[in-house]
Amino acid sequence: MRPPIALSVAGSDPSGGAGIQADLKTFTALGVYGCAVVTSLTAQNTQGVQGVQSVSGDFVAAQLTSVLDDLPVQATKVGMLANAEIASAVADVFTRRRADLGRLVLDPVMIATSGDRLLDEAAISVLTQRIIPLADVITPNLHEAAYLLGADLATDVDEMREQADELLALGARAVLLKGGHLRGREVVDVYRDGERTELLRGTMFTTQNTHGTGCTLSSAIAAQFARVARLAQMEREAGTQPPASDDVVAIASAREYLASAIENAIDWRLSKTPESGHGPVNHLITVGA
Repeated sequence: MRPPIALSVAGSDPSGGAGIQADLKTFTALGVYGCAVVTSLTAQNTQGVQGVQSVSGDFVAAQLTSVLDDLPVQATKVGMLANAEIASAVADVFTRRRADLGRLVLDPVMIATSGDRLLDEAAISVLTQRIIPLADVITPNLHEAAYLLGADLATDVDEMREQADELLALGARAVLLKGGHLRGREVVDVYRDGERTELLRGTMFTTQNTHGTGCTLSSAIAAQFARVARLAQMEREAGTQPPASDDVVAIASAREYLASAIENAIDWRLSKTPESGHGPVNHLITVGA
């Protein structure tokens, strides 16, 4: 027996709310075997980012090669790449080994929930020119979308639709533009691929516990993609034709998981000073459910 396998390529968060730690918790919560390539070590907590120590590009590539040579990965999530050296090393391996990555979900991590910058200027062109065109779906928030496009921040759903179209032109197969920073009673995300546009709606929760929500959603999407891919593989091995998959259904399921993780952490006071900063979500809400 082989479980679905998902890979995270991202930075580490020692406080456990974001990055690799959040990704592995999410994979586990959704029944997927998780593996991880660490791009950067951070000193961070619910209050902010105090420091970043990046791994060399060569060693990031070595980690990737080790995983891909051994494990049949069904989906890969990419998060924090930190600098151009790391981004280039990842792009080189991804270009050579694209078929080994499975479905590729790119969360263009540029700015932490705390406002701290997590991607340097030189890495942006590598991201847009070499990695985004390889992605099945990219998941920018409004600030990241504006930065990628050199545009003003979208202020309503119509402007989000326009920016989703522009982001799609960067080469990814699909875009999920997250609208969590818009004010209102509901969250509206815009999904856009080459054939359709969908508005995905959900409850807007009033909470400071939003640390790592972008990491969590992108890894949840990768987990759902891995589950679908593994089930299809099992159908084919059994000699039956797998049903057609719908990425919007997988993404909607990932959004439901995140919403539940946020809702069930609203009353958490993990920090010694919970009045400031941003606490994490409850990644393990499904465990034991």
